[in-house]
Amino acid sequence: MKFTTQAIAALFTTVALSSAAHAGALDQFKTFVAGTKSAKGEFTQQQLTKSKSGKTAPVSSGSFVFARPGKFIWTYQKPYDQLLQADGDTLYIYDKDLNQVTTRKLGNALGSSPAAILFGSNDLEKNFTLTEAGERDGAEWLTAVPKTKDTTFEQIGIGLKGGVPVAMELKDQFGQVSLLKFTSFQRNPALGAQQFKFEVPKGADVVNQ
Repeated sequence: MKFTTQAIAALFTTVALSSAAHAGALDQFKTFVAGTKSAKGEFTQQQLTKSKSGKTAPVSSGSFVFARPGKFIWTYQKPYDQLLQADGDTLYIYDKDLNQVTTRKLGNALGSSPAAILFGSNDLEKNFTLTEAGERDGAEWLTAVPKTKDTTFEQIGIGLKGGVPVAMELKDQFGQVSLLKFTSFQRNPALGAQQFKFEVPKGADVVNQ
């Protein structure tokens, strides 16, 4: 099933390497957040819970780049071509098939959303309650629970290895669970000054929300 514009928007509008090789997830996470101003890499995304028809959603994949706070480019390349881009003030969602751009103000929406883990400010404990969740699949995990109830997601799992996030599990208010896996993660790459400026594709319809 194709990820709809609304579903993708919900994900993005509602993380210094550790000196200890086997540091707990919380220590690794805090060190990562404090020392990482920007990053880029690749991802896969899959919904783990099956639909009512019993079918499993296809795996999506793509690339990302971000600079704190609130600037990012998240590109879905497979199975469908879609783009989410934010310049610190505005979020742009581009559906290539529809040739349509949806825009909305970031405002405070980033604060308690999963996107804040990667793209937000360093003051994460203001918006999340963070707890250790043990070792699993070769990574150290922590659980982030939004302090506000006004969010699509009720719990976010973050898996770290070698001081960088390698996975995120997103559980929404309906019990649906999605898994993101990160590869080729590069911390603090050199980024151009105009990296996050969005250019509306020629002929695209623009919808402001």
